[in-house]
Amino acid sequence: MADYPSGQLGGKTPLQCAVTPFLDQIASEGTLGLVDTIPEGFTPGSDVANLSVLGYDPKETYTGRGPLEAASQGIALGQGDIAYRCNLVHIGETQEGPAFMDDFTAGHISSPEARQIVLDLNKTLHSPRCQFYPGVGYRHLLVWRGAAGSPQTTPPHDIPGKPIAPHLPQGDHAEEILGLMHSAAQILNEHPVNAARAAEGKKTANSIWLWGQGGKPRMAPLTEKYKLTGGMISAVDLLNGLGIYAGLKPLRVEGATGYIDTNYEGKAAMALDALKFMDFVFLHLEAPDEMGHEGNAKGKIMAIECFDEKIVGPILTRIGELGEYRILVLSDHPTPIDVKTHVGDPSPFAVLSSKREENLARGLKFTEAQARDAGLIVSPGHRLMDGFLQDWRAFLGK
Repeated sequence: MADYPSGQLGGKTPLQCAVTPFLDQIASEGTLGLVDTIPEGFTPGSDVANLSVLGYDPKETYTGRGPLEAASQGIALGQGDIAYRCNLVHIGETQEGPAFMDDFTAGHISSPEARQIVLDLNKTLHSPRCQFYPGVGYRHLLVWRGAAGSPQTTPPHDIPGKPIAPHLPQGDHAEEILGLMHSAAQILNEHPVNAARAAEGKKTANSIWLWGQGGKPRMAPLTEKYKLTGGMISAVDLLNGLGIYAGLKPLRVEGATGYIDTNYEGKAAMALDALKFMDFVFLHLEAPDEMGHEGNAKGKIMAIECFDEKIVGPILTRIGELGEYRILVLSDHPTPIDVKTHVGDPSPFAVLSSKREENLARGLKFTEAQARDAGLIVSPGHRLMDGFLQDWRAFLGK
């Protein structure tokens, strides 16, 4: 959700352009600041950032994105097993230049189409050591059993429009992974799902891209640390997997897509219902991130406004019916529309407590600029959750 001032928007950010009365209410009546979720030396991404948001130090717990998504699908990893994120992508080719990353989502391929492709890849390419698992949309998994090591890889969303050659897997066991990617591309070129998509003028999933690999992490459940019950609401496997390791129950919402067409209202209703019997709910929205990757200024503003109107508003309006509460709203990391990928800058957060004495109440709006002006920065970012769940007044030094 966080961004940079953009020439597309007259020097403003999408947050500054969006109409967000409920986010602004939380910032105005509560406490506004910045949170630094990406430790120095880490690649900015939703995996590292959301570990920080949930209160885990990535320096101690991060092993890779793949194992977190594997947990969401109930895929058990043993000693030496490595899980890779497997994107279905569209690689562009021209007569004049090298192959390039044309679309890391394969035209936002649907889950049913993708599932058929991934199951067919597994039928053809699987072995006792190598299995493919279908996920949601373009996001899938490869698990390599008993791996002796893994290469260096690059997230495909970091290289939109760029030649792929410098970013292919390199180093330890790179030849095996490259061979698998090459074999998959040969199968995909003749796959009936791609033939149907091409006939409809849609981008095809003409390759896989393997990245974000890692082994099983060691994470103490925050539900045990804080003696609470909790749930995770998200359309993407990464967040659900993080939730599982954190001891949170995945709460599935029908129609949640991980894109701008997601079921906003259903997520808000699920959160309010869950809070009747749970202490804590983490509700995640992917749409602003996807719009940032597309460089879609209008779409990102729309996603932020839908978040405010259809998720934040209903929850803020009704949560008081459940008793005392705190609400934390934040962007896990910026995805600027002019950069089209993640950056590691601190992001705005705001906390509102039903206990008035816990709020700074400075009358500020939920924007990047006013969060900077507030003069409060939480770094390292994993400290924020501890203050939010325990003694917020002490955390603020009140």
